[in-house]
Amino acid sequence: MGPKRNLPTARVGLDPADRPLGGGGMTSYGMAMVEFTLNGRAVAVDAPPEEMLLDVLRGPLGLMGARFGCGAGQCGACAVLLDGRSVAACRVEVGALGGKAVTTLEGLGTPQRPHPLQAAFLELQAGQCGYCLSGILVSAKALLDANPDPSRAEIADALDWHLCRCGVHNRVMDAVALAAKRLREGATA
Repeated sequence: MGPKRNLPTARVGLDPADRPLGGGGMTSYGMAMVEFTLNGRAVAVDAPPEEMLLDVLRGPLGLMGARFGCGAGQCGACAVLLDGRSVAACRVEVGALGGKAVTTLEGLGTPQRPHPLQAAFLELQAGQCGYCLSGILVSAKALLDANPDPSRAEIADALDWHLCRCGVHNRVMDAVALAAKRLREGATA
């Protein structure tokens, strides 16, 4: 075991009186310290290994980009990038994150310097209520990282699992295509 690092930490989960005592790699009350990279920064989370990533992101880590939708990994509202792949944060256990990289909407860009996807979505007004957009944006980023010149069918396929009740699908597809074009032309993220 190396020297102790000074990582930002968060404690999550049930009240200590409700937790069983843990053993092995666990800290007290069935908790485990899990270290991973979040939006480019090392973090450590002290949580029950079965705690869902979405709960940790929105709770002690204070990141509200990923949203709770269905809780079953079927709507895409909670999508984040896990080692560059779009996944439903409501279905990823914190215990599986050790050494991995997680990117949320907050890790894409800033208001002063938005990611080209964010800029294209704003320019084309590709959202209405916005509830689904954070998940769509991170999934679109995964697509463009893997395929910088996707066809319209490939964009539709990559975003197919995202539910949007506002009906902005065509504008979303146009915004992803515009961002892809700008990234190919050298726009920076």
